[in-house]
Amino acid sequence: MADMTIKRGGVEIATETFGHPSDPALLLIMGAMASMLWWPEEFCEQLAEQGHFVIRYDNRDTGLSTSYPLGKPGYTLSDMAEDAVAVLDEYGIKSAGIVGMSLGGSIAQRVALSHPGRVRTLTIISSSPLGIDGLPNFTEDYSAHAATAETLDWNDRANVVDFMVRDVRMIAGTAHPHDAGAALQVIERDMDRARSFANATNHFLVEGGDGEKRLAAADLRVPLLVIHGTADPIFPVVHGEALANAVRGAKLERIDGGGHELHRNDWQQIIGAIAAHAGAR
Repeated sequence: MADMTIKRGGVEIATETFGHPSDPALLLIMGAMASMLWWPEEFCEQLAEQGHFVIRYDNRDTGLSTSYPLGKPGYTLSDMAEDAVAVLDEYGIKSAGIVGMSLGGSIAQRVALSHPGRVRTLTIISSSPLGIDGLPNFTEDYSAHAATAETLDWNDRANVVDFMVRDVRMIAGTAHPHDAGAALQVIERDMDRARSFANATNHFLVEGGDGEKRLAAADLRVPLLVIHGTADPIFPVVHGEALANAVRGAKLERIDGGGHELHRNDWQQIIGAIAAHAGAR
């Protein structure tokens, strides 16, 4: 594992890599409020063992990357997509397999639509298609939980830890036992490492930044794999189905009983599907 900080204008993006640089690259883009730590180190190592040069990084306002004033992100989703391209540029990678989860899936779609030549393959996990309206929202229970975030004091560590522990439990699937202890370890490590953990809430204020242009998943022209849990409470599985149906030749890998997570018991299926789709040396 090696790390490097990418500088793009006045923005710093913290990155880490796994595997050999001569292998085909896989760029991992995580979701809202989640640093690169939510791509577990062992998960990345197993992907690298399949013959890939794996890069994970902190989105703006997470981890060690540039932080913005609370409530004033000052950047767009398009900027976040350009950050991904800047990471590829810094590593000298012409094209890569792009893997995006949740909000990272939206960012990954933007990368593929704006820079199709840089995307060898696209994998979208637990996300929603751009340009398709009318899909179901959060489950009722998760909506009620998410609403409590509006009155949470994000500078009160104990309360934030309690909220995040409940959040990770609520987005878990139904197929496997939830490991609350492991979740707590990641949450506390993420908070300890972040420049300002509270500022990650800026992600919920970020807009598209594409002007009048409406981006649509149906316009994707890169090989697409969709991975989606059938028990996802944030983006119900119909989101993944709609994305796969919108793109000619796309493949859909359902995780039976899977939630909005990368559960260790599902790694073999998820890593196997990503590796098979992305190819290797």
